[in-house]
Amino acid sequence: MIVLFTDYGLQGPYVGEVEAMLFSYAPSERVINLLSDVPAQNVQSGAYLLAALSTNFPRETIFFCVVDPGVGSAQDPPVVIKLGDHQFVGPHNGLFDIVSRRSATVECWQITYQPPKLSNSFHGRDLYAPVCAMLAKQQPIPGKKMAWIPRCNWPDDLAEIIYFDGFGNAWTGIRAATIDAQTTVSIEGQEIRHADTFAHVSPGIPFWYENSSGLVEIAVNQGSAREQLGLVIGSKLKRFV
Repeated sequence: MIVLFTDYGLQGPYVGEVEAMLFSYAPSERVINLLSDVPAQNVQSGAYLLAALSTNFPRETIFFCVVDPGVGSAQDPPVVIKLGDHQFVGPHNGLFDIVSRRSATVECWQITYQPPKLSNSFHGRDLYAPVCAMLAKQQPIPGKKMAWIPRCNWPDDLAEIIYFDGFGNAWTGIRAATIDAQTTVSIEGQEIRHADTFAHVSPGIPFWYENSSGLVEIAVNQGSAREQLGLVIGSKLKRFV
C-alpha cells in the first residue's frame, strides 16, 4: 500500500490531486490517507509524528511524506529512504530524521527522476507521487545512492506539543515508554498527573496517558486540553518525579 502523510490540510484539492496522480500511474495500488493535518510547515512536529505513526504497517509499505516549507527552492533534495521493510519518499529536510534513527537499517537514494511537468509548488503531486507509484510497481528506484546524514540534531524525545486531534487532545513528542507512570508533568504552569484512560478521572480533569501511538498525550475528560489549558503547538513540558 501507499500511505499518505502530509500537512496539506483537511480542506482543499491537494490530497485528492495526489490520489488521482497515484491512480493514473498505479491504479491497482491501495492508497491510505494516514494524516493530512500535520501542523502546517512544521517539519519537526512531522518528524516525531511520522516516527510514531509508521511503526505498525505491513512489510513493503511505501510512505508518501510531504511537509515541505522549502518546496521549489532546491535546498532539500528529494529522496527515497529505505528503513527495514518500509520505503519513505519525500524531501530530505529533517522529516525522516527521527524515524531513521529508530531503524536498524538505513539506505538512501537521491531522486533523479524528472516528471514531464513539475510545478514550482506541488512536488508532492508531480514528483513524489509518480516515484511512489514506481516503487509500488517494483520498478528500480529512480535515483542515485547517497550516504544518509540527518539534517537536524533533534532529541530522541521531544517534550513539546506536536499535534492536536479533533477532540483537543494534545500529543507530545515523548514516547510513553521513556517516562514512569508516577511522573507528574507540568505545562503552562499546571501540573498534570497520569491516568490510564479517560474513565479514571472526573469530567473536566486534565491528565496524561499513553495514547494509541505510544506517545504521552495530555487530555481532559469530556473536554479539550487545547482550550482548557491554553496549549499551542510547541508548548513545552517539564517533568517531575
